[in-house]
Amino acid sequence: MRVEETHAMIHRQTLPVILGDATLLTQLYQNLLGNALKFVGDKQPEIELTAEQTGDMWTLGIRDNGIGIESEYAEHIFKPFKRLHGMAEHDGTGIGLSICQKAVERHGGRIWVDSRPGEGCYFQFTLPVMVAEQEPRHQEEEACHLPLTV
Repeated sequence: MRVEETHAMIHRQTLPVILGDATLLTQLYQNLLGNALKFVGDKQPEIELTAEQTGDMWTLGIRDNGIGIESEYAEHIFKPFKRLHGMAEHDGTGIGLSICQKAVERHGGRIWVDSRPGEGCYFQFTLPVMVAEQEPRHQEEEACHLPLTV
């Protein structure tokens, strides 16, 4: 709904199939896309979903043209209940990015952000490459086609 409301332009590269917990991976993308749509300022949101394979890991990302953040807060934003904006400015609980971090770590990856104020954010994270013969490690894991929903 927010994509339609904001007239967001979403571009994506060909995204991989990932072996993992579909619920966590859905939450990861929903939180990152939700933030890209929320923290855009007065501009029309432009979002790019990226994917690059390096060895046995995918580096996936979500780049936006939003308000960006100061580099000094790059690690701070992944802590639970740490907000850079007051509730009057932007709604939210302050746990979205900490959920993203836990989801990525649960899959053996890491997450980080590159950003400059006024120039948007580029959240990137790594996830293991799916091996076709590999069985899911846990009952809730399954092959997930990314993005799960946009």
